Amino acid sequence: MNYYQPSSENHIDRNIYKTPVDGVLYVKKTVHDDERGFFAEIARIPEIESITGEPFSIRQINHARSKTNVVRGIHAEGWNKLVFVPQGTCFCAIADVRESSPTYKFVVYFKLGKSDDALKGSLYLPSGVGNSICVLDGPVDYVYGVDRLYADRDPAGDAAISLFDPTLNIEWPIPREQMILSDRDVNGKML
Repeated sequence: MNYYQPSSENHIDRNIYKTPVDGVLYVKKTVHDDERGFFAEIARIPEIESITGEPFSIRQINHARSKTNVVRGIHAEGWNKLVFVPQGTCFCAIADVRESSPTYKFVVYFKLGKSDDALKGSLYLPSGVGNSICVLDGPVDYVYGVDRLYADRDPAGDAAISLFDPTLNIEWPIPREQMILSDRDVNGKML
């Protein structure tokens, strides 16, 4: 599996890195350890706003817990999102499903979470980008802040894309038969 890795080539500013999907950012977590434990800075919103050129004011914070082999997504919503995985380890496929984007139909893979080989930071996902997770080592806590209340978002921007869309051709890390899926995700639409 070819997972995204932050590097000097994709470094933008301080702890922020661009990714192959237009507008998607990886934000490296800053951790300060001592004998008591640690303190971690997840993200600085003004730095994200400076890079995107758009305001990002978190209005709602959501927390989803998923068991091993649960697959959620591919969901594209009408809000900007900052995602963080503080517990467990998951495969994350980010798919650009915005028809007007220069990276339309491009997919990038991340391994996020607690395992030694996983990235510990967060992802900034602009409105309309499809995101999905496959839990490798659960439970996974998937925490995300969004810039609209659920009731106030534009539902016209919501879409459930098929996990098995041949155009995206996602290389899932577990066989389809082992996946635990919702009805919404089983019935996701093709691009």
